[in-house]
Parts: sequence; C-alpha cells; structure tokens
Amino acid sequence: MGLTKFILLTTLALTTSAVSWNATPFNPASVPLAVRSPYLSAWLPQSAGTALNGAWPQFWTGSTLGWAGYIRVDGATYTFLGDPVVAGAESAMQKSLEVTFTSTQSIFVMTAGPVDINVNFLSPVEPTDLLKQSIPFSYLALSAVSNDGKSHTVSVYTDISAEWVSGDDSLTVNWTTTTGNILTHQVMLENQELYTEYRDHIQQGAAYYSTPNSFSLTYQTGQDAVVRAQFINNGVLANTEDTNFRAVSDNWPVFAFAHDLGAVSTTATVPVIYTVGHVRDPAIQYIIANDIYQPRSVYFWSAYSSVADLISDFVGDYSTALGRAQAFDQKVQSDASAISSNYAAVVALSVRQAFGALELTLSKNSDGSWNTDDILMFLKEISSDGNVNTVDVIMPAWPILLYTNPTLGKYLLLGLLEYQATGQYPNAWAAHDLGSSYPNATGHNAGNDEAMPLEECGNMLIMALSYTQKSDDISLITQYTDLLNQWTGYLIAEALIPANQISTDDFAGALANQTNLAIKGVIGIQAMSVISGILGDTINQHNYSSIVQHYVPQILNYATSSDGLHLTLNYGNESSWGLSYNLYADRLLGTDVFPESIYDMQTAWYATVINAYGVPLDTRHTYTKTDWELWTAAIMTNTTTRDMFIDSVYKYTADGESNQPLGDWYETLDGTVYGFRARPVVGGHLALVSAANNALR
Repeated sequence: MGLTKFILLTTLALTTSAVSWNATPFNPASVPLAVRSPYLSAWLPQSAGTALNGAWPQFWTGSTLGWAGYIRVDGATYTFLGDPVVAGAESAMQKSLEVTFTSTQSIFVMTAGPVDINVNFLSPVEPTDLLKQSIPFSYLALSAVSNDGKSHTVSVYTDISAEWVSGDDSLTVNWTTTTGNILTHQVMLENQELYTEYRDHIQQGAAYYSTPNSFSLTYQTGQDAVVRAQFINNGVLANTEDTNFRAVSDNWPVFAFAHDLGAVSTTATVPVIYTVGHVRDPAIQYIIANDIYQPRSVYFWSAYSSVADLISDFVGDYSTALGRAQAFDQKVQSDASAISSNYAAVVALSVRQAFGALELTLSKNSDGSWNTDDILMFLKEISSDGNVNTVDVIMPAWPILLYTNPTLGKYLLLGLLEYQATGQYPNAWAAHDLGSSYPNATGHNAGNDEAMPLEECGNMLIMALSYTQKSDDISLITQYTDLLNQWTGYLIAEALIPANQISTDDFAGALANQTNLAIKGVIGIQAMSVISGILGDTINQHNYSSIVQHYVPQILNYATSSDGLHLTLNYGNESSWGLSYNLYADRLLGTDVFPESIYDMQTAWYATVINAYGVPLDTRHTYTKTDWELWTAAIMTNTTTRDMFIDSVYKYTADGESNQPLGDWYETLDGTVYGFRARPVVGGHLALVSAANNALR
C-alpha cells in the first residue's frame, strides 16, 4: 500500500470504536485505573465500548480485581464501577458521558439520574522525587453535582475484594480494619511466600484500601452480596467486621466504605478520596559479591516507619499530588503535541504503563539503618519472560527515562553493572538480565541467560553514554570503565559480520548477518570512543573511532540493496528489509556514525511498504512493534513519513479491536494484537520528545 492510500484510510477511519460517550483523546483498549508497580496494576478492559460499570477491573494479566462502586441518589442506587450483581437488591446502571485519559489520570463522567458523578483515577508519576515515585499507591476521587438544577440526597460506596492479593482464589486470606483519622482495610494471604509469584501476582505482602474518616463515613467487611446489599437497601454500611477468615472465593469477602454526601446541588461536592495500594517487604532479593542474596526494600521505607504513616501522608497529599500530576500531564502534552496530536495521545497512554513496571529500592546498613546511598531500580519484563532488568527491555523503554529523569536510568543500569563487576557472570558479553523470575534478581552465575551478545553489549554502551550526556554525571562510566571496554572489545570482534544469533526481537528467530545488529554494534563502539574522550583516554578514543570509520563503509556495502533503495534485513538478502530502528541511537547520541544519505534512503523506502496498520518489523513477517515504529519515526528525514509511523501506531491503539493493556506487538494487516501486553517498552514511544532534548530537568 502506498503512502497516499494510507493517509486517505487513516483520515477516513482512524478508529472503529462504537462508544456511546465522548472519549478524549480516544477510547483505548484498556484504561489504566491504578497502575503504580508490577503488583498494583488495575485496568478497565474497555475494548470498543465497555463502560466503567460494564466489566470488572482486571490485573494486567486479565484476571479479575474486584473493585465495585455505587452511587445512591434520592433512594435509588446506580452502579458506577465494576460489574456487581446482588440478588434481591436492585441497582441501575449509570450512563457514561465522558472518558478522558492523560499521562497520570483516567477521568470518567457518568450520570445517575438527576446527578452526575466525576470518577478520577490518579496514578501519580513523580520521576524527579524518588520518595513519591516509590510509593505503590494510587488514588480514586469521587465528586457529584446536580444536573437538573435541584438538590438531591446522595451517598457513594466503594469496595475491593481479596483478589488484589493473590493469583490463586482458593488461598485463605485474613484482614483487619483500623480506624482513626484514616480508615484502612488491610487484606493479605494467611500463608505468605517471599519473592514468589502465582500467575504474576506476588504471594507476599498486603493490599490496603483507605479513606479519610468523617461523621458521614460508614464501613463494613464481609460477603460481597451481603455488604453491597446493605448499601443498596439502606444507603449506609453497618460498621461491622467479618472475622471469618477464608479463601478469596469463599463467599467473596469485600472491604467497603460508604460516604454520605448529604444534599448535592449545582456546585460539585468536595471529592471523596480513596487510596489503594500493595506493599510487601522485603521486595527484591539481589545478588551481591560471593553469591550472597541481599534483601532490598522499596525506597519509601527510608521515610516511613509504618504503612499507616505512609497512607496518612499519601491521603493528605491528594490535592497537591493532583496539582503536580496536572503540571506533569501538561508538560508531556505540550512537548508531544509539538510533534502531532496523534503522537501526544499515544504518549499519554504509554506513561503509566511504562512506570508501572518499575520499583525503586534500597538496602540496609549493618546496623539496620537505611542505606540511602545504595539505590537500585528494578524492572519487571511484564507479560513476556518475567525477567528482572532485561537489558533489551530497558533499552526500548530508555527514552521515557531520559525524558523524565535520567537518574532513574542510572539506577536501572547500576544493578546490572554492579553484579557483573563482581566477576560472577562468566560470559565476555553483557548479561541479558539480572534474574529469570521477578522479583528474584539472583543473577546468572552459570552464564545461561538468554544469549543476545551483540544486542546487550551495544545496549549497555549506548545507555551508559546517553545517561552521561543527559545528566553530566560521569560516575557510571568512571566506575565501570573496564566492563565497558570489555564489551567494546566484543563488539569490535563480532559486530562487522554478526554471527547467527537473536536480537531483542527474539520471537522473530535467530539470523546471521543482521544489518540492524551491525548498526547497533558499530554505534556502541563509537559510544565507547566518546566515553573514552570524556575520561581523557585519548588513545582508546581515537582507536575506537578509527575502527568505526573502517567498519561503516563495509557495513553499508554489505547491507545496501543492489538497487540502492534500502538497507537489507541481513547481508546479501536482496529482497529483504526491516525497520532500522537502531539508527535512533546515532541520532540520540549525536555520534553521526552513519551518513545523512542513509536516513534519507530509509525514509523514502518505508513510505513504499506501509500496510493498513503500519510498516512490518521486517520481511520475515507482517507484524510490527509500536516501540520500534516510533523509534524509526524519530529518524525520518521528513515529517510526512514520520507522521505515517505515528498515525499507524495511533490507529492501532485506538481501533477497539482488543481489551487488554496496550500491546506493543501487532499485525500490520489488520491491527490484531499478538501476545504482549502492559510491557514497559512503551516508554520508547517517547523517543521523539527524548531526542528533542526537552526533558523534564
């Protein structure tokens, strides 16, 4: 399909969603509700038109997270959240009027007869405040207003189920309710398993559901049908606690609050605030020297002695947290909109998902005090392998870290560098990850991690330099010079003629002589030349640079098609081609390894091979990846082809053909999503704003 035809189709039918409400900027497949960590990840599976009260919220895997909400207006009860059915207790469905999402918020406006309710799910993104960013809690805020000019008696209700603490509904949970200035329901598994997941849910820690106390507040714990019927029939809860601890699915215990808003008129009520979170401690085990596993805690513990203190501050911070979120949203919107409105929409949907895979941690000193000088960040490779700090997942996500706070990137790389500097990892190339199963960062002392030698060596060198450039901090490259030189040596030996191996796109299979790997390898070598220059090592600086100058013409000779129209997927395969997204690193670093003519050539070529939903990843298949499309968009030399890539990703994300958190791997022929969902690689969607050097610093 040619570019002209693609633009026409995009203009006529960017989405096929049949929603009955106004959606801004569009109606996503799944709306982020509470997304702060790998284990606090609640989404509304919306597809082409499922309302907030038309389905249960889901964990990123698709398993149910019980989260119900009612509003009672003049004695009539309406459902606004979840899909609760209570025998013998009638509740009507609210009608959705508007759905809006930003980088940090998902806002629903719904009508319950003569009253409208504003439902705001706020998952703060606080990249420049390590303490606040580390807090695994999210907000739900409710306010009501009369829509007919009259006064109405209104109360609201919400609950969560025990499904928030396990992937196995047959397991026994216990719970408590604490009262005071803040009311908190806490629920946890009776038998905890440290560092253990079941169907990607952690089998450790507790879920917390809280709200500020007031004279108008009532609460109750117990069987879902009983507690919900109490509110539907009476408008208040019984202030009672069920102490019959049991399995998650045994009469489905829920943990509820109800607020009486009194008389509601044409002035919106002050928002009722709820917070939901999941806390475990310790959070990560991390391998240090001598094969010792170090327990690590989430960073917020350095400031709080109890979860109750944390919740109190978090609840009290809502108004200012909302203000910070709005400022963050506006900054991202402004920067991304300077490229295009479709790009800004995709970026807004990507931010919470990217940060939702990350956890900031610290260790303890020998005296038990917190070591705030030892900060490491960990990333879960959500939905693909579940690995810890997968280098070729960090790399595609890297632009969002450079854009929001490069120091977060440093804390992600440090764990990998520190581990390999102990000498326990036996391979000459860079490790693929820090552990096979999150949250176990236990290394690969046998060297049997997934082998992507060219991929990971190039990634580590590129990220080390880009962090240094963005931060003006030379600590990483100073402390780990030997490792960086070691990996550069590997690239010198292997990058010119890449051996048969996999790249980050491992699902596509191994292939010898991959052009994109050679591109990454030679940019990695040049990155080390720049690093050497920064460190005053002029010998290596010039040596590495001369090698690059020798390699690049050979790579282009091997990789350019005989008609001179495009780079090939692999050397000598004339009819092949692929997304040469690794050229983005050349632009990002300003290394100018490849001539401008190559960027012009690729720009012209991609406009001729577009399918209905985008440009395929390479000629072996017709699928593609959103992150690599937008990396490629960032290297296009005209805005028409750049926007072609952006509009392809927008069309896919807005097509209503899926109901799962945004998947980065999809079919370009019809927009069908493949197996990935909720992965942090969508941080790569910020490639265009990151390269523009207008970061939030």
